[in-house]
Amino acid sequence: MTTMRRPVLALLLLAATGTGYGKAFQFSGEARAPNGDVLYTEHHQVEGECTQGQFRPLDHRVEYREPDQSEGFADKVLSYRRSPLQPEVDFNQPRFDESLRISYPGDDTIEVDWQTPSGETRAFNVPLEGRAVVDAGFDNLVRRNWSALREGRSVEFRFLGPTRGELYGFILEPSDHPDMEAHLEVAIRPTSMLLRFLVDPIQLAYNHQGALTHYLGLTNIRKNRDTNYQAHIRYDIAGYPECELTP
Repeated sequence: MTTMRRPVLALLLLAATGTGYGKAFQFSGEARAPNGDVLYTEHHQVEGECTQGQFRPLDHRVEYREPDQSEGFADKVLSYRRSPLQPEVDFNQPRFDESLRISYPGDDTIEVDWQTPSGETRAFNVPLEGRAVVDAGFDNLVRRNWSALREGRSVEFRFLGPTRGELYGFILEPSDHPDMEAHLEVAIRPTSMLLRFLVDPIQLAYNHQGALTHYLGLTNIRKNRDTNYQAHIRYDIAGYPECELTP
């Protein structure tokens, strides 16, 4: 009798707290060079839970593949269990002997371990301060500020440059890019005038359900040992979670 009651009790507790497991969020992207050539494809699976009717990501896996190939040449695993904006990251590009690990040994420190393509190992401890965003946490930052961005307001934050071991000031603001047509278009650009001359804005587009449909800018995939690809990535959604992506 006690054994039979436990599942029922668990369901009642989940209902009381508004928390439950959400169907996986699945999508894929095709990255194209400025000349239109397909560079690679991305394949995403995000596991999460539904909390008060909204999807909270927990674990995110990405596989990068050459065009028309079923095997990956790079992969990334993110855990959002600590924070949707500050995931733990495990990224590997074996063909360049490169790996990147981002973790949080304490509440106020970001730890970065980078195995560079040249064979060096670099480590950084970055003070966690302000509204800090790490890696794909920018995607959740957009959703957290969905209403403000739709109303034309901007959002300032600090973004981790992992290979520099530093947080940089950025602004997320509504945009209108000629190569995109979407429910919400935003741009991410540095707040520093100097960095604006060195770093092009990243353009993002989202559909009305809050899913990323376009990414235009610098990617994390290497063209060679010294540079990364600039690409326009168009995303197709294979499966939505059972609850809303946006508030």
